[in-house]
Amino acid sequence: MQIIAEQPYVKVERQVNSIEQVDIEHQRTLYLYHEKVVTEHREFPIKDIMDVSYRLIGDKGGLLYLHTSKGVYSYIVKTSPEEFVLKCKEHIYNK
Repeated sequence: MQIIAEQPYVKVERQVNSIEQVDIEHQRTLYLYHEKVVTEHREFPIKDIMDVSYRLIGDKGGLLYLHTSKGVYSYIVKTSPEEFVLKCKEHIYNK
């Protein structure tokens, strides 16, 4: 299986104790293959993806949305996902 595009994203884990709250960022990657999009814990067949969109939030990145037949999944991105979104849309609309 050949990777067509990849997009780094961040998973934020919040740890709370009696004194403080700490946010831990885990660096992860979305991978686009010919038949599917893969995250660390999920796989989305291309046939189930209806759209991919992106919303800029401030100047520190934004949210990448995968619109699937089972719901919308959001991913925090700190770099522009424009190339990833374009490649995904090519595959979605040519399935």
